[in-house]
Parts: sequence; C-alpha cells; structure tokens
Amino acid sequence: MTPAARVQAAIEILELMLTGVPVEKALTGWARRSRFAGSKDRAAVRDHVFDVLRCKRSYAAIGGSMSARGLMLGAVRASGNDPTLLFTGERHAPEKVNENEVGRRFESVAEEYDVPDWLWPVFERSLGSNAKPTAAALRKRAPVHLRVNLAKSDVVQALALLRDDGISAIKHSACDTALEVVEGARRISQSRAYLDGLVELQDAASQAIVAALDLQPGMRVLDYCAGGGGKALAIAARTGIRVFAHDADPARMRDLPVRAKRAGVHITMLDSDRLDQSEPFDVVLTDAPCSGSGSWRRAPAGKWNLTPERLAQLSCIQSSIIDKASALVRETGVLAYATCSMLDVENDHVVDQFLKAHCEWTLRFSKLWQVTHGTDGFYTAHLTRL
Repeated sequence: MTPAARVQAAIEILELMLTGVPVEKALTGWARRSRFAGSKDRAAVRDHVFDVLRCKRSYAAIGGSMSARGLMLGAVRASGNDPTLLFTGERHAPEKVNENEVGRRFESVAEEYDVPDWLWPVFERSLGSNAKPTAAALRKRAPVHLRVNLAKSDVVQALALLRDDGISAIKHSACDTALEVVEGARRISQSRAYLDGLVELQDAASQAIVAALDLQPGMRVLDYCAGGGGKALAIAARTGIRVFAHDADPARMRDLPVRAKRAGVHITMLDSDRLDQSEPFDVVLTDAPCSGSGSWRRAPAGKWNLTPERLAQLSCIQSSIIDKASALVRETGVLAYATCSMLDVENDHVVDQFLKAHCEWTLRFSKLWQVTHGTDGFYTAHLTRL
C-alpha cells in the first residue's frame, strides 16, 4: 500500500468508528476485508487511527471538521506534511483537498490539548502546573514496558534473551522488575522470553504499585479487583507469598490460570461467595475500576466516552469497593487502594472519604505516577488500622 492508500484506509475505519463501531472491531473488519495489506500496512493504518483518537479534538480543528476525512487532514497537517501530496484522488488515495477544507484556531485550551471541555477543570485541579504537559503526553503513543518474572528469571537473563530475538530493552527506573522496549516491540509476542514466561507485558507504574507493597514470605495477599491478573502475577513472583485473586466479574479472570501456568506461579481464584471464608489477608490490593485517565494513550476512546455522570458513578463504586475490601484485611494488615487514574476525585478524595467514615484507619503512604514520569498514570494509597 502507498502512504496515500494507508491514509484512505484510516479514513474508512474512522468513518465506522464515528457511527459507534468500537475501534478494535473496525480495525479487525478492515483487515479481514483487505487481505492484500501486509503486516507493515496494517501497523501503519492502526497507528494512523490511534493517533487520531488521541488527538481527535485538535485534529478536527486543524482539519476543518469532525468527519473522518477532516480528522485525517488534521493529522497530516499536524505532522507538518503537505496534504496535497497524499490527498490526490489518484488510484487508492483520498480525494483532493477542496477550498472549504481549511483549519481554524483552537477555541479553548481543552481543545488544543485534546481534553473534553467539562473535564479540563478537574484535570487542572488534579494536576496543577503539570496539567498541560500531562495532556500533551496523553496525545502521544505510550512506551512498551515489560515485567521481568522473578519466579523464572532476572533482569540480566531477560535482557539477554530479548536481545537474542532482536528486541532491545533497557531498565526502567520505576521499579526493579521494569524494562522499557526501545526496539523490536512487535516481536515480543513471539519471543522466547515471552512464550516461556520470563517476561510479561505490564506498564512500569503498574509494576511499581506492587513493588511499593512491603511483601514478606508467609503473607496471604488478595488482589481484590484482579481483572486480567497482571498485579496478582507480579505478587506471586515474589517468593513465599500465597496469592488470591478475585473480581466482581469472574469472566475477566478467565485467562489468569493459563498466564499463571506460563509464569510458573500459583494463584488461588476466589468468587465472591468464598471471600468471607478465606479472610483475613495480610494485604488486600484494590485496583478499582476507574476512568483509566492514566492509560488514555493506550485506550484513547475512554477519554471521549467519559461523562460527568460516569465519573461520579465511578467515585461511588470506588468508595464501595474500598469499604468492602477493608473488612477482609487482618487487624495488623494493609489495605492498598489503587487506580490507573490521575484525577483527584478517584484518588485522594476517595481515600479521604473512607478515612472520615472509618476513624480507626489511617493513611501510611500514597503516591501518584504521572505519564510525564515515563509511565502510565497510576495512584496508590496504603491504609492501616490505628
């Protein structure tokens, strides 16, 4: 495919998405209909689509409209390229740019930095002087991070095996298990290090959430909102710890047994009915459902789908989760609350409300990782009884 044909393909996919088709479904459908497209073509088209999703508001302004064509015009202009070289109307290229397809000035800071207008005050209050740099970082692609599985390997061995498969990685400062891939990221899923369970795809801040816990041999640790089980796997890689995983929707954990087997660790999965029979735990980690604002580079549709009503609903869900999880913690144990959000209404505010309602608990530690730190945005707070 020519560069112009890739742009046209992205326009066709974006047209579907603007009618409500989920991004992955739209991309998969296009790939099935376009058997002629090679792996590099599919990757390039996917990059176009996700670049647009991250920068939808600003690209619409630069491109002259919120249409799929306007968004790709904005993307081309924002990259400093001349759209007339790609929008030629020849063969599989988009039609020529007409005189009405002109850009305009940004009408707000939120539009310029690709944040919904209603959310910008919350964003600015939460991040202060780092609001603009954070919003700018969310407009770019996220780095690829790996977690070294300490149950099977160490950093030196993992780096060597990755290098043998043409994958270049470096240590990440977020924690001792974190690596950042600098070359060959598309080879990871077929690499020996990944297939043999020596490394897992996991953001460095997500790993740091686990590393911040004072985990000791003999502990019973519950991942209360396990989801796919990334943090449960990271905990289980630590020697001598009994790990339990639970999720309100057990279907989210369906791949966890296979992942645990590959990692060479054991995790006991608990449904809600068995939780009370299994308590108490030395550590209960609650990675609560949230806006996902810290991972909007990876899942940019979440930025545009979030509403004030949904954010308020999430805060209520988070408060309910931390309240229920606290009852599962041993008298001398730790309740660790976490989100992949950078918004104060999902982080400090939730913890403050819990502490006001439960005077027997106190805050021992809290930290916010931001995307400007070279990771996804994550928050954690450790609570203990007085």
